[in-house]
Amino acid sequence: MYAVRGVGGREIVEDRVRVVIAEDSVLLREGLTRLLTDRGHDVVAGVGDAEALLKTIADLDAQGALPDVVVADVRMPPTHTDEGVRAAVRLRKTHPRLGVLVLSQYVEERYATELLAGSSRGVGYLLKDRVAEVREFVDAVVRVAEGGTALDPEVVAQLLGRSRKQDVLAGLTPREREVLGLMAEGRTNGAIARQLVVSDGAVEKHVSNIFLKLGLSQSDGDHRRVLAVLTYLNS
Repeated sequence: MYAVRGVGGREIVEDRVRVVIAEDSVLLREGLTRLLTDRGHDVVAGVGDAEALLKTIADLDAQGALPDVVVADVRMPPTHTDEGVRAAVRLRKTHPRLGVLVLSQYVEERYATELLAGSSRGVGYLLKDRVAEVREFVDAVVRVAEGGTALDPEVVAQLLGRSRKQDVLAGLTPREREVLGLMAEGRTNGAIARQLVVSDGAVEKHVSNIFLKLGLSQSDGDHRRVLAVLTYLNS
């Protein structure tokens, strides 16, 4: 744990995480490093392409120093198409304990689906504009590092709106769909209640109904929140 100063000098306590940043823009890479280190996190490496990312993670793992999370751009050299997300998907398979948060200029549905289609642990997909919202970005990095999810609201809206998924979500009420979208962003029940201006109890009831309608039992444990979103992706 460590403490940083928030607005008005108020002390904020957060968990320290170890991060590797993969971004070919030196300016953005340095900016992300500054954002994270200013809040007490450790950026253990910064690289400019996917191959360097894979090698860095392999080297750190061999040293017994695997980071908590990788923050990677979707598009990286040499072709600037899908090298970053391909590396992210590969890392999720070879290092399942490693959190992976990818950044993209636009909502690229195919890449988001591929990234989310595997394990429900420690994954995030954010638009680069979200980086400007410093607190939300850093919270997302920490959440993914700790095994949670962080999906951009625009990504969630686009994926939930896909026509071929309507049959999966047909049994949900409009309010339950709204709650599911906020769950997918990684929000807690309390945060959802504040967003919708309802009680925590009301949100808990909606969440329970979503689990029931999507066939997710209590045996699925803490990952039911993520599985509720992945259910329609994998159907």
